[in-house]
Amino acid sequence: MTTTNIIKESDHPIIKPNHQDVESQQTLEPTDQVTFNYAKRAQWLRAALLGANDGLLSTASIMMGVGAVSKDVKTMILSGIATLLGGACSMAIGEFVSVYSQYDIEMSQIKRELKSGLSNKSEIEEKKNDLPSPTKAALASAFAFAVGAVVPLLAAAFIRDYHMRLVVVVVAVSVTLVGFGSLGAKLGRAPFVKSTLRVLIGGWVAMGVTFGSTKAVGLTGLVNT
Repeated sequence: MTTTNIIKESDHPIIKPNHQDVESQQTLEPTDQVTFNYAKRAQWLRAALLGANDGLLSTASIMMGVGAVSKDVKTMILSGIATLLGGACSMAIGEFVSVYSQYDIEMSQIKRELKSGLSNKSEIEEKKNDLPSPTKAALASAFAFAVGAVVPLLAAAFIRDYHMRLVVVVVAVSVTLVGFGSLGAKLGRAPFVKSTLRVLIGGWVAMGVTFGSTKAVGLTGLVNT
């Protein structure tokens, strides 16, 4: 609403509109802008990418390590399957225990707020609905690990030549790592090149160290190749 200033000159008042008040009111009016919370997205994104990346690198590294001392394709595949099953179970149990601990802590805080009257029943129910599910988190982690572990298994399963098998596994894993890095960078609004290189180089180091160390052990004669 436009306000007015009344200035008296002799017997006739002069009414002048005050446009400055209108402009100040317009500038003070709040604007409805919806901003997306990338921190919440980062929570599930981190868990999914961590599980898939762990499955990919753990399985590929162990398969490369076994391949360093044995050229048998069946032995290499069996080691990958064992890693998939053991790793998925380990991820599921670890995630279940971790999330359940967080669940217990937050439930204790909710009960304290209810007893002290800091929150009403509707707010308490809303907070309970926002609590993470340990079972869902465990299943999601196991599934993500398995998805990542399948990549090196499929890459090695149909190749009989020993050296070609190793090359194909490294290439397949590298391409997948680039995909994981780019996906994390896009959804998390992180630098693309930096995020991708970090994941890729880390994967190369893991496979290289496992292959080289196992090869060195095999050369000592402790393992019959």
